[in-house]
Amino acid sequence: MIGYKCLCRTWQTVRSKDSSICRVQVLVKKSGDAVMSMPGICAGPFSNTLVIDLTHVLNGPFGTTILGDLGARVIKVETPGHGDDTRTYGPYLHDKSLYFSFVNRGKESIVLNLKDDDDRAIFLNMVAQADVLAENFRPGVMARLGFSYDDLAKINPRLVYASSSGFGQTGPLANFPAYDTIIQAMSGIMSVTGFPGGAPTRVGTSLSDLLGGLYMFSGIASALYAREQTGSGAHVDIAMFDSTLAFLEHSLMEYVATGAVPKRIGNRHPYMAPFDVFECADGHVAICCGNDHLFKALCEAIGNPQLAADPRFADNEGRIDNVTALKQALEASLKTRPAAYWLTAIHNAGVPIGPLFNVAEAIEHPQSKARNMLIDAAG
Repeated sequence: MIGYKCLCRTWQTVRSKDSSICRVQVLVKKSGDAVMSMPGICAGPFSNTLVIDLTHVLNGPFGTTILGDLGARVIKVETPGHGDDTRTYGPYLHDKSLYFSFVNRGKESIVLNLKDDDDRAIFLNMVAQADVLAENFRPGVMARLGFSYDDLAKINPRLVYASSSGFGQTGPLANFPAYDTIIQAMSGIMSVTGFPGGAPTRVGTSLSDLLGGLYMFSGIASALYAREQTGSGAHVDIAMFDSTLAFLEHSLMEYVATGAVPKRIGNRHPYMAPFDVFECADGHVAICCGNDHLFKALCEAIGNPQLAADPRFADNEGRIDNVTALKQALEASLKTRPAAYWLTAIHNAGVPIGPLFNVAEAIEHPQSKARNMLIDAAG
């Protein structure tokens, strides 16, 4: 039996016919097979989309949750017993996993044993009516169950079938199991994260999982758009490994262009300076100067205009070549006053600067509140 959530709530930014932008609350009540928009409430752009969600843990559910936030009806299929593994992951609130809720809010749920004939019949009936099927099993699992893309496309030719896995459906590593840390280690991103002389460092969030989910969402959205022109569904093949490689940015560019293997350089930018985190009298600030004009403005703001005239720092190339000496010279001035002073003085000079926040400070900041970044999703 499907366990229905009563309400799902999200916020979306929409542009009206007159090009004005407004922030609207999407509130949908689900009852049986009907999806009813509450009076006076706008539906999301995927409000007529039915998603069968076979994904589990983080990377797949993150992608299907975005579809749900944008109005899709998402029915999560879970295995008998304990269901999705994340139901057992902390932290907990009232004996329920916040981890699970984070990437499964607003979804409906049904328990099916896909090896049981009766449950398989239910599943196939759902597929016949669906717009999207999303799965993140290891490649080959769905085919062995008789539920490959080719199998299900015969039942529903308009089906957008999205597969997300560690390494994708092809290649020598296709059948290798993977979690986020494995992908971060193998993608090269850990090798360029951290400080010189330090150990390779995992990014402070499950980046590879989340990137896989984002690419899954964008692939599904693209396939649904293409279906409007072709009338046919598609198989979307997403790999966490591919997704992370695509986000290597300057590290990837450097290797492809020069053959040089990028190294860990801490918080600074490899091609612009000053572009780093700097120590003040009582803490740290981030300062970014993307051109010579901003660097001169920074030197004047910290009371050291002669620094901009130093031949070593006259242009960006020189500042990169002498980046250690540059940071020492800047911090000699910055350490004379607290961070709050410099945040005001340097900002008033037109130079990009920001405080170093912890998570609580970032979430509680007025900017986060103004953007409705923390809302009640009501399940």
